[in-house]
Amino acid sequence: MKKIAIYPGTFDPFTNGHLDLIRRSLRIFDEVIIAVAPSPRKEPLFSLEERLRMIKKSIEGLENVHAEAFNGLLVEYVGSRKGIAIVRGLRAVSDFEYELQMALMNRRLDNNIETVFMMPSEEYSYLTSTIAKEIASFGGSVKGLVPENVEVELREKFKIIEDIVE
Repeated sequence: MKKIAIYPGTFDPFTNGHLDLIRRSLRIFDEVIIAVAPSPRKEPLFSLEERLRMIKKSIEGLENVHAEAFNGLLVEYVGSRKGIAIVRGLRAVSDFEYELQMALMNRRLDNNIETVFMMPSEEYSYLTSTIAKEIASFGGSVKGLVPENVEVELREKFKIIEDIVE
């Protein structure tokens, strides 16, 4: 049986830390599905379509990985995709409490789905999408923090916002 993992998130924007976890997940799982949540309550900088486009471009060349949008309960989505696990990244102890609560609730909703916590490579242990956006919003370089195509999109997005504000 194929071992399918679901890597859910908002991915606003997709970072090299996300890419790192996907590559490492492929050592364990046969397939990884990046499940992109609309997350309107978080007021993402990029639309769902933009995030999907950036992720798909970023994962070109990676076999057995694809991205798609999902809505609703994560465990229902995982079941519909025949997934056996949810992959979540833990950068610091501060991530653990929230992620543990979510993992336990997901297990309560469907005890056939496991949650696998993975730590990023050291070089990405501090990296979040929020940090990447913050740096880009002030014109700082995000080179090496996000895939090149995402870097271009961030610069363009903040240029547009600057033009609107002026």
